[in-house]
Amino acid sequence: MSKQVTVTGAGGYVGSILIGRLLRAGYAVKAVDRFFFGMEPLDYYRHHPKLEVRIQDIRQVTPRDLEGSWAVIDLAALSNDPSGDLDPELTFSINQMGRSNLARAAKAAGVARYVMSSSCSVYGAGSEANLTEMSPLNPLTAYARSCAAAEQVVRELNSPEFTSGALRLATLFGLSPRMRFDLVVNAMTLDAIMKRTITVIGGQQWRPLVGVTDAAQAFINAIESPAEAIGGKVYNIGMTNMQIAEIASVVRDTVPVAAEVSVTPVGSDARNYNVNFERAASSIDFTAKQTLRDSIRDIVAALQEWRVRIDDRTRTVVWYQQLLANGRGLAYAAATTMNGTL
Repeated sequence: MSKQVTVTGAGGYVGSILIGRLLRAGYAVKAVDRFFFGMEPLDYYRHHPKLEVRIQDIRQVTPRDLEGSWAVIDLAALSNDPSGDLDPELTFSINQMGRSNLARAAKAAGVARYVMSSSCSVYGAGSEANLTEMSPLNPLTAYARSCAAAEQVVRELNSPEFTSGALRLATLFGLSPRMRFDLVVNAMTLDAIMKRTITVIGGQQWRPLVGVTDAAQAFINAIESPAEAIGGKVYNIGMTNMQIAEIASVVRDTVPVAAEVSVTPVGSDARNYNVNFERAASSIDFTAKQTLRDSIRDIVAALQEWRVRIDDRTRTVVWYQQLLANGRGLAYAAATTMNGTL
């Protein structure tokens, strides 16, 4: 019998890729999500015999819901930093309390491996370059603070019977079934193609970067690693660090159109962090392979061939604003975005 892996946030940017990789690796998969952005990202796997899809809020998950799962990969969160600041109370309710509830439920259900998705944004305005997992945290946003708090709970739950840890993801880029154009590389690529202008705010800020397919693979590496490698640990997951202006230059030089780079003064966003990724390479055998230029080319091809949607759902904060503005908030979102059941 195949080991079962429960993935929360399964319909998201990383989750919709991770589901496919787990199924191809032979796992049985339980995909859990509220599907705020619709169920289309999992359409390709709709009839897979080893896939079970459950529409559920992680704040309501019980041990019974996780019975039979060998591992849980928790990707469920209101993300990213700007989105988290729309409703800080709701952000903490889902990102901290929800993930804490899920981890405790998993431990009570006898789950052997538990890995949570966190973010390098917990470093905030890093006081040094080459930040390691041992560097002080300085979370500046509701999203980052909720990630740091949930990390602590998950790591404290680690025990010989329950191997639990967290992965701090760098800023993501690349194509996904649940496409996002609110991430710096993807947004710049879209603007270069559609507007022939790449807007840079500030430019000197550092951002760690990682491809979305590499991020998905990192979670598989984590659950398959020995207990002593992941238990109670946290890992930075990334490929490289680049300044915002440098990212813009790479996009400009890669896209097949003439695009200008427009620089505006930095605003209230003080995030600036340069992160070290050596620990993941040595402990969970993770090395990023998805290149920035290849990903930009893939996005361009998808846009030119009309294989990717361009609407409000691809900009997380914009879509959340619409859901919140309807008067019933995100609690009502699943009912308004689902186009069927799996």
